[in-house]
Amino acid sequence: MFQLLGKNWLSLWVPKFLLTLKLSKNIQSTAKKVLSQEAEAILRVSDAIDSEFEACVEHLLASKGRIVFTGIGKSAIIAQKIVATMNSTGTPALFMHAADAIHGDLGMIQDGDSVICISKSGDTPEIKVLVPLIKRTGVSLIAMVSNKQSYLGQQADFILHALAEQEADLMNLAPTTSTTVALALGDALAVCLLECKGFTAQDFAKYHPGGALGKRMYLKVSDIYPQHEFPVITPHASIQEAIHEISSKRLGATAIVGENNQLVGIITDGDVRRMLEKQSNWSEIQLVDMMNRTPKAIEADAFATEALAIMQSMNITQLVVTENKKAVGFVHLHDLLKEGIV
Repeated sequence: MFQLLGKNWLSLWVPKFLLTLKLSKNIQSTAKKVLSQEAEAILRVSDAIDSEFEACVEHLLASKGRIVFTGIGKSAIIAQKIVATMNSTGTPALFMHAADAIHGDLGMIQDGDSVICISKSGDTPEIKVLVPLIKRTGVSLIAMVSNKQSYLGQQADFILHALAEQEADLMNLAPTTSTTVALALGDALAVCLLECKGFTAQDFAKYHPGGALGKRMYLKVSDIYPQHEFPVITPHASIQEAIHEISSKRLGATAIVGENNQLVGIITDGDVRRMLEKQSNWSEIQLVDMMNRTPKAIEADAFATEALAIMQSMNITQLVVTENKKAVGFVHLHDLLKEGIV
């Protein structure tokens, strides 16, 4: 029978799911191996951080110019990401492609700048052409390189040792481990610079004004509460007036104020429902019996994230907004959702 089936008879007897299972295991094994290898490489670079790295950071801190990152191939892509990180954390930086530098872009380098050249080998033809031109400008040259004895390493004023002995692919050809290491080392450099400069969350907000991240950093309660009508009554108001105020302003609550708009309490729609469950005769209900005399409030100049934190911790959906203890409005959880704060 096997002869009748021909040479490929075995494939008819081997279930396809077994082949798929074997392939799946190989894929998972390869992925884990790559991640482990790159993680180990980063740890080796971490262990190699020494006084030269510290001297490089101190030099950049003392420099009055910008940091110009350059590289070619995959290193150029890593350089662009590090530039973005630097700029967003308060360190002026720009990218200069190593190939374009010798065709005019070298003119972007100014007195007082520092150039960080990223290259695994440090011996590529483009780097050997570019390095003398950079040195001729008189700026400092920093090498982010795996081979410290390379041409780039020997010509540099400082070395950021991005050690990468083995790439993650079996042929040891594709830039994988080396680019991961360079990226991580760039992050370490950026964070060291921002911490030494005393870079704050408010500083960060200046460079990230757009999107939810920016709003979390700069949006204040005063930017939100004027969007609503302010539901407010006096302690002498009737229950009907309180319900009308809550319903008409659509915030689920009304503030109760005394003289000079001093906040004395709050009534929510939940308070009304709970009171009516206990007492059906409205004429016997007094406003002071229903209101919360210690309402949660927040100052108008507080950040919206502070309002969110209070709401979450107290399990409530709105806060009275005050200025110098005077009630001026409400901020609601829906406002924070709309602004993307949550």
